[in-house]
Amino acid sequence: MSKFGGSLLGVSLLLTVLLAAATTAAEYYNYGSALDKTFLFFEAQRSGKLPATLRVKWRGHSGLKDGLAQGVSLEGGYYDAGDHVKFGLPMAFSVTMLSWAAVDNRKELSGLNQMQQTLWSIRWVTDYFIKAHPQPNVLWGQVGDGQSDHYCWQRAEDMTTSRTAYKLDQYHPGSDL
Repeated sequence: MSKFGGSLLGVSLLLTVLLAAATTAAEYYNYGSALDKTFLFFEAQRSGKLPATLRVKWRGHSGLKDGLAQGVSLEGGYYDAGDHVKFGLPMAFSVTMLSWAAVDNRKELSGLNQMQQTLWSIRWVTDYFIKAHPQPNVLWGQVGDGQSDHYCWQRAEDMTTSRTAYKLDQYHPGSDL
């Protein structure tokens, strides 16, 4: 679990910059459109059973067997960096940035007609984290293997195997996560 998630981190930082810029230059640029494309990226990274309202029509359900070999449902969350691994740390960072943006920039997000997309993006990850924390002192911090996944060039929808999931508990510490 040593990989630091580049794509989700980058998009989260982009969202923060766009919101800051939107407050001063919204009259010159269409920041609502830029934010909308950011949320499309988040939608394209979704794992699990996708809602009918998903705007990225080429995506389908994926990762439906995540956690089954370990006896827990870990479907949901976001894939990281163009592969099919779900890393807890970058996902947590992304949802934290989205949440702070929703709190600190409610007026701007609403004015750009992006508050609902923000809340949906937050909800997708928080629902996953509820599943990933099934009992006290247990957190499933990663699904998939970062090394082998980087060599697997297939659509997430075509994954049919149960994937390795990594549990943090008293026997498998991970205070860095």
